[in-house]
Amino acid sequence: MVMGGIGFLLAFSTALRFGGPRTKDTIRVFNKWVLNPAMLTVAGRHHWYAAALHHTGRTTGRHYATPVVAVPVEGGYVVALPYGEDVDWLKNVLAKGGATLVFDGATHELVSPEVIDASAALPLLDAQHRKVWQ
Repeated sequence: MVMGGIGFLLAFSTALRFGGPRTKDTIRVFNKWVLNPAMLTVAGRHHWYAAALHHTGRTTGRHYATPVVAVPVEGGYVVALPYGEDVDWLKNVLAKGGATLVFDGATHELVSPEVIDASAALPLLDAQHRKVWQ
């Protein structure tokens, strides 16, 4: 059972990293409708790797929550963009000029978010995250 789960995660991460746009879009949709709702039950909790990003829809004004991988760095957080910049939660956060992040059991107000290139983000990360995100 554990080996099957590890195999699935390995295949999933390989497809996400090396798959083409169609593969990544399929994974994105699956995550949005299946994995993200489950992940939100634990995202943001103390000692859990995923944070919960709370944001407001740019056209609807509706409140949303999205699980993200956020790494604390000096002056803020670096949040991974495994699907690139063309995702609704990022568009919402940039349009609103901020969001709320629940990370490691604490709530943080994020202001003035900006998208930075991976080459600028990697030096900000600790060695463990740098290795995983390269």
